[in-house]
Amino acid sequence: MTAVGSRRAPRAIWHAGRMDADHPVSTVLPASTDTVPGTPQPGDTARQRPLRLGRRVFAPTELVVMAIVNRTPDSFFDRGATFGEAEALDAVARAVADGAGIIDIGGVKAAPGGEVSAAEELRRVGGFVAAVRGRHPDLVISVDTWRAEVGRVVAGEGADLLNDAWGGVDPGLAEVAAEFGTGLVCTHAGHLPPRTRPHRMSYDDVVADIVATTVGLAERATALGVHPDSVLVDPGHDFGKNSRHSLEATRRLPELVATGWPVLVAMSNKDFVGETLDTGVDERLEGTLAATAVSAWLGARVFRAHQVPETLRTLRMVCAIRGDTDLAVARRGVV
Repeated sequence: MTAVGSRRAPRAIWHAGRMDADHPVSTVLPASTDTVPGTPQPGDTARQRPLRLGRRVFAPTELVVMAIVNRTPDSFFDRGATFGEAEALDAVARAVADGAGIIDIGGVKAAPGGEVSAAEELRRVGGFVAAVRGRHPDLVISVDTWRAEVGRVVAGEGADLLNDAWGGVDPGLAEVAAEFGTGLVCTHAGHLPPRTRPHRMSYDDVVADIVATTVGLAERATALGVHPDSVLVDPGHDFGKNSRHSLEATRRLPELVATGWPVLVAMSNKDFVGETLDTGVDERLEGTLAATAVSAWLGARVFRAHQVPETLRTLRMVCAIRGDTDLAVARRGVV
C-alpha cells in the first residue's frame, strides 16, 4: 500500500486476458429484456461493468457526483473563488462532506484566455493533489488536464483519474494512465485544439461522431494497458458543439450508454442550458438539474457538478424512481 502523501510508483497494468492482483475480474451481465420502442426507459445498467477508481468500486446502479474544484483565477462559474490553496482545500472538504464521490481538480479554464503553460498548470495542481491525498486518503481524485507531462506528476502524487476533456490531443496522456494505473476519461471535443470555442460546427450525425470518437479513444487506452473498468466516456457537452448538438447528445445518450463504457456527463451551468432558458451563469441550476435527471434516467453514471448537494438530491430521486434505492424515511400512509 502506498503511504499517504507519498509519490506513487507506476503500477502493474491490465492486458487482454489478464488482470493484476489489484483488479479482480469483472463480469458483464446479460442485456436487459426488450421494451416497447419509443417508450422512455431507464438506462440499461445490465450491460455495464463496475467502475474502479482508486480504492473505490462503483456498482453499475450507483450514480456518482464529481465535484469541481478549479485552481484557476478565471473560471466561468466560480470566478476564482478556489484559486487559493486554502480556499481550494476547504472546497474539497465541503464537497466530500456533501457526498461527492469524486473530486475533479482543474488548473486551466476551458475557454480561451491568457496562455497557461504546463509549468503554470503544474504550479496550480502539482503539490495540491498530494495535499488533498494527505487529507483524504480514500477519496477518488481526478485531475482535469490534456497534458501528459501534467498527468505524470499528478498521477505520481496520488491522482486516481485523468480527465482528458480535449479528446486525446496529447496521445501520451493515455500512456501515462496505463503506466500509473489511473483511470481515464475519453471525451468528444469536436476534434478541436484545447481552449477553442466552437465556430459554425457541423456534423452529419453528432451522436455517431461522439460514439465513434470516444469508443476509439477508450479502446486505444485499454490496448495501452489502462484497466477497462477504469475508463469512462464523455459526450463533451458544449465542447466542439453548438447548443442544439448538446441537447441532441443528451436526448440520444442511450446510444453512448449502449457501448458499455461508463458515461460521464459534464453539463453543470453550461451554455447549452443558458441558451435553452435564456439565463445567465448564475441562473442555470434548475436547467442543469433537469438535464442531470434526464441523463441519469438514460444511463449516465458520473455527473461533474458545481453544486454538489442539489445534484446529489436530484440523483437520489432518480434512483428511487427507477427502484435502485428506497425512501430515506417512510411516514406517509404507514404510521
